[in-house]
Amino acid sequence: MAAGAASDNEERAMAKKATTGKTNKGRLLRDVEAKSLRKDIPYFEIGDTVDVRCRIVEGDKERVQVFTGTVIARKGSGINEMITVRRIVANEGVERIFPIHSPNVLDIKPVRSGKVRRAKLYFLRQRTGKAVRLAHRHSDHSTTS
Repeated sequence: MAAGAASDNEERAMAKKATTGKTNKGRLLRDVEAKSLRKDIPYFEIGDTVDVRCRIVEGDKERVQVFTGTVIARKGSGINEMITVRRIVANEGVERIFPIHSPNVLDIKPVRSGKVRRAKLYFLRQRTGKAVRLAHRHSDHSTTS
């Protein structure tokens, strides 16, 4: 019986080593991604109105474009974190998805806080006119409080 128990322990040790290898891969990925993560991201929440300054390259020219809208979704984590910003232009809804840690996103500036009770505001897509507006929530993290 002692020989059987020893082989069981060896099998457990081998299985433990196999799973630790996966953890090392995850740790390695995290370390590599950490170098590309931005440290200057301001605090903002779903429902907040934000100014997103993004770099636009057209041929050999480069310019900065500001996209102002309401954050309707935030998804992902780490380097894959993205926000969806929606605004109305000429009675058409325009949504853009911005990777937060992208070098093309120069700056995200919270302008106004919105009072919401959902994590995703996809219901705003069906609303038009004044119904799209969210109630203002007085907060410290926006520029106008």
